[in-house]
Amino acid sequence: MKKAILPLMLVALFGGRAEAADLLSVYRDALSNDAQFASAKASLEAGREKLPQARAGLLPSLGLTANTVWNDVTSTRKSEPPTTTASKYNTNGYTLTLTQPLFRWQNIVQYGQSKLQVAQVEAQFAQARQDLILRVAQAYFDVLLAQDSLQLAQAQKKAISEQLEQARRNFEVGTATITDTHEAQARYDLAVAQELAAQNDLDVKRHALRQITGKEPEPLRPLRPEVRLQPPQPGDMGQWVKAAEQDNFLVQVAQAGLEIAAKEVEKQRAGHYPSVDVVATRSRSATSGSVFSGVSFGGSVTESNTIGVQLNLPLFAGFATVSRTDEAAALREKALADLENSRRTAAQGARQAYLGVTSGLAQVKALEQALVSSQSALESNRLGYEVGVRINIDVLNAQQQVYATQRDLAKARYDTLLAQLRLKAAAAALGEDDVQQINALLGQ
Repeated sequence: MKKAILPLMLVALFGGRAEAADLLSVYRDALSNDAQFASAKASLEAGREKLPQARAGLLPSLGLTANTVWNDVTSTRKSEPPTTTASKYNTNGYTLTLTQPLFRWQNIVQYGQSKLQVAQVEAQFAQARQDLILRVAQAYFDVLLAQDSLQLAQAQKKAISEQLEQARRNFEVGTATITDTHEAQARYDLAVAQELAAQNDLDVKRHALRQITGKEPEPLRPLRPEVRLQPPQPGDMGQWVKAAEQDNFLVQVAQAGLEIAAKEVEKQRAGHYPSVDVVATRSRSATSGSVFSGVSFGGSVTESNTIGVQLNLPLFAGFATVSRTDEAAALREKALADLENSRRTAAQGARQAYLGVTSGLAQVKALEQALVSSQSALESNRLGYEVGVRINIDVLNAQQQVYATQRDLAKARYDTLLAQLRLKAAAAALGEDDVQQINALLGQ
């Protein structure tokens, strides 16, 4: 019986433990649950319908009209004596009309516009996917940084608490003054406040992650302490800037917008052009038998089929066509300026992200060395305090320096990874493969 209890205890201890989530699993949750990304996906589906809608203007259209009318007519003739006649009958019929456009330049231009509009919404959706990766990574690393800050605040509080107890003991035996105790108490109270602030910040960051994934965040896998971050490839900022100016998805959106605006000028100018259609009709009209002054008459049926070419030539529309053409021309100039602004913005984003990566790598290296130095300084101050050559405030300052350096190092690593993702996004090269690469840097 005792042998059977041990497996049950192991199941209870380890079987119910939640598996830690990594960046890739969080990203895939966001793909399914993020409301902003779902909105972008719906916009993509709606935008793709522009193409069949515009194609319909080049295809034949078929329409049917039908009617049936019951007639009850009474007429009185002014004569001596007056005469009255009455008739009752039914008329019905239908007309089937087929129209095939032969030349409608506005419809042809609109069809070309629709292709550009589809390309535009697809670029917008690709940008939304990249934005989702950046938002997920930002929220993920924000939670990790908040966890690190909380853990460091708790460790700092514990270390200060030990220093406070030591200061009290030294004061009781007469080897230290009450000032050491007061200094340690003040630092301890400050550490408690910092721990509460760190806990609140962690709760906020976890809620922000839940907003993206649509579910309560699981424990997250942290970045490995010994991780080594790699510089960007290629290592030339000019190549990244050039790629951003050409390939950035927002640049592609603006480029498509300029081409759409140029075609809009052509479409509005086509308001002066004639249109030619083939029109074919089939109609049938029937009159049922009628009763005329008590006498019945037989009905009649008329059928006709027609086919021909119809020309429509606009002559004057009150200068509306000219005004719409001028409006479209002004919007084309606006689209050209928007494209230039998009290129400059993409180039600036690439430069900023590239410098963020390179300076971040240098900062991480410097902070790693500073952490080693700070830890050595802390050990020296502790030893000096024990032998009486250092005072309590020296140890407290050294402890604070170690924890501040650890927090700055963690933040520098997260910021560098985010800058790498932003650099890829600026060049329209960010995808799930990049998420997997960063995911490989996470520990257990």
